[in-house]
Amino acid sequence: MGLSIPLLMAVATIPPLIEIIGLERFGLLSLAWGMIGYAGVFDLGIGRATTQIVAGMIGKEEQFYIPDVIKSAINLTVKTGFIGFALISIASFLGVQNLIQYSAELENEITISLFILAAAIPLQAISATYKGVNEAFENFFGINALRVGLGSINFLGPFFIAQFTSNLSWLLLSLLISRLMALFILKTLAIICVRKNINDKVENQSLYLQKDILKRLFSFGAWFTISNIISPILLQLDRFFIAIFISATAVAAYMLPYQIVVQSLILVGAVTTVAFPRLTRLLIEEPTGWKSFFFQWVLIVFLVMSLVTIGLVFTLPKILPYWIGKNLPDESIQIGQTLCIGVLFNSIGSMYFALLHAKGRSDLTAKIHLLEIPIFIIILFYLINILGIFGAAWAWTARMAMDTFFLFLASRKV
Repeated sequence: MGLSIPLLMAVATIPPLIEIIGLERFGLLSLAWGMIGYAGVFDLGIGRATTQIVAGMIGKEEQFYIPDVIKSAINLTVKTGFIGFALISIASFLGVQNLIQYSAELENEITISLFILAAAIPLQAISATYKGVNEAFENFFGINALRVGLGSINFLGPFFIAQFTSNLSWLLLSLLISRLMALFILKTLAIICVRKNINDKVENQSLYLQKDILKRLFSFGAWFTISNIISPILLQLDRFFIAIFISATAVAAYMLPYQIVVQSLILVGAVTTVAFPRLTRLLIEEPTGWKSFFFQWVLIVFLVMSLVTIGLVFTLPKILPYWIGKNLPDESIQIGQTLCIGVLFNSIGSMYFALLHAKGRSDLTAKIHLLEIPIFIIILFYLINILGIFGAAWAWTARMAMDTFFLFLASRKV
């Protein structure tokens, strides 16, 4: 529900939003949504590391160490978040936005929008740690109640603001406000989880222990940071290549089917989010019994996503024209059908990604992404030059297949 309700909001609001602001501004708004998601890189993987360490402590019944983990993690992400703010602000001053092809009258809007996105980075980084605490305690009701609200504002905010102005910076202001609200709510939920599960009389641990916690956070988080830097680049690189080598309008033609096809991964996202802390605990509590849990869900995910992707291939020619109407670019349907293949591969790869992290092997997933990025850039550049916008879709699909294969081999290794 946390993932699907915002999707319904997107279905309802994107067509009239395009009608109001036009394809070019919508293409730029899509890039902004991608950058907001990428802002999580500045938590240096501490949020994910917090989930893995706290869940492991619950499995070992070492809950009394958890407050120190949270305190150390928050101190780190506050600092890294503001570093991210500074870096994006400097990039805007240096004119990084000029790498994208857009109409001259949008220059001021895009510059202001970059500063708004920079301000969202510290909020996103700190929120990731509090979210990690909630996931470790398996507080998925609270997380998803928030996700419904945050995801809805993600689409409803720009839609309602567009009724008064199509200025891109005003459209993005709603995203900044929603991130501030999310931080406050996630912090409150994390405090509730800790108070319910930990004795309030537990005293702060020694300086030695705090150093040990920092070492563990960095050990897991450092490698995950590499993944956190590269993975969003891999996921977003196709649309930026389209913007640079074709046009911002072509990004919209690509993103319209992408939004439908990739959002079909909501089941996989729900399963892997729950599986990660649960697998972490099971690996400690039941060293030989976790496999049945894991492979049962791999099979379920594969069967369900096979049905979903096959269904999308046959229904996209009807869904997209009905959804977008006269503004639908001709090539969007074929792009969406191609992306369906990649989605099926990605659904299986996501399960092995969660397993490797549950085992604490964020180093392997990072090394896989390091290996993939030059290969993907070469494939993407080559196919876009040959096939245009269709080449981006085939390159993305090939990358999903390659990623799944490498993750499978890595999981066999450990």
